[in-house]
Amino acid sequence: MFWLNICIKRHSSKKFKVRFAAHVHLTMKAVEERIMLVLSLYDKIDPKKLTLDSDFVKDLGLDSLDFVEVIMAIEDEFKFEIPDGDSDNIKTPRDIYQYICDRKDIYE
Repeated sequence: MFWLNICIKRHSSKKFKVRFAAHVHLTMKAVEERIMLVLSLYDKIDPKKLTLDSDFVKDLGLDSLDFVEVIMAIEDEFKFEIPDGDSDNIKTPRDIYQYICDRKDIYE
């Protein structure tokens, strides 16, 4: 609780939510929901076309720069870095989900 009070005093509510979220373990369902939320809020993705199996290039029409922005948004959301070599293998939201779920320190 002490850490929580310090964060509230030092940061705006938006930053507090991000900092606090980084310390909370997630369920696999919560991971999926957060991925889909982040992707649906990206302005170049049509939420109506977005599914776990939508291909970022073929189905959603993202180019390489858009894809980098998506990966950066996911990294910001979950507070860890996806190395370039790993991101090269990500083609769908399900790939992101699987990548995150393979990291046991992210969810319970």
